[in-house]
Amino acid sequence: MHYPDVYIGAIEQYPDFSPSAIAKRQVDGGVLLTPSGLEGDQQAEKSYHGGADRALCHFPREHYAWLRQQFPEEEERFHPPAFGENLSTLGMTEDNVFIGDIFRWGETLIQVTQPRAPCYKLNHFLDCQNLSPLLQQSGRCGWLYRVVGSGKTSGDRPLELLTRNSDVSVAEAISIAFHMPFDEEQYRRLMSAAGISASWSKTMQMRLVNRKIEDFGRRLFGK
Repeated sequence: MHYPDVYIGAIEQYPDFSPSAIAKRQVDGGVLLTPSGLEGDQQAEKSYHGGADRALCHFPREHYAWLRQQFPEEEERFHPPAFGENLSTLGMTEDNVFIGDIFRWGETLIQVTQPRAPCYKLNHFLDCQNLSPLLQQSGRCGWLYRVVGSGKTSGDRPLELLTRNSDVSVAEAISIAFHMPFDEEQYRRLMSAAGISASWSKTMQMRLVNRKIEDFGRRLFGK
């Protein structure tokens, strides 16, 4: 059984930077989950965060131990929910969670839609300029969910896998999207994975149209 720590955050203003809700606090007790996400959780830039396919963000807790090893002088920074995640668990990773997986969580049902695409804001908020590319290159990205059944839930209710709907793990999706050279067959495989988000399906489709991989620089470094 995987019992998640649960986090929500409100939009805050930051000097010399755009508003963000990356700073989260742990929720104790019950919370309502709707197709928009957890009650009380906000997103500042809804073009990239939130929405039906990105209602929840999950980041494995074991990745923080690895990051503390990479940055021993900054180890106090690398603890949940430093990456703005809503859920953090031990035992669920990109290798054993698959695109389209549907989990029961309390009264709710949630479905994995895509890996998280690390962005430059993580570099800024954790004061580590190469953090986002490191997460992308290592495959330690976490993943996102849509809510297919609303209701009450809490951190003392486990995430229970109900159905596996594709053969594409989150780790494979990360590899296809971020690590492999141009591969039409793999893009079509990813697009055909049941439950894949509309935005990732569009990205793969545009690669097929343009016959090239998009530039990651703006997302990873903000330029």
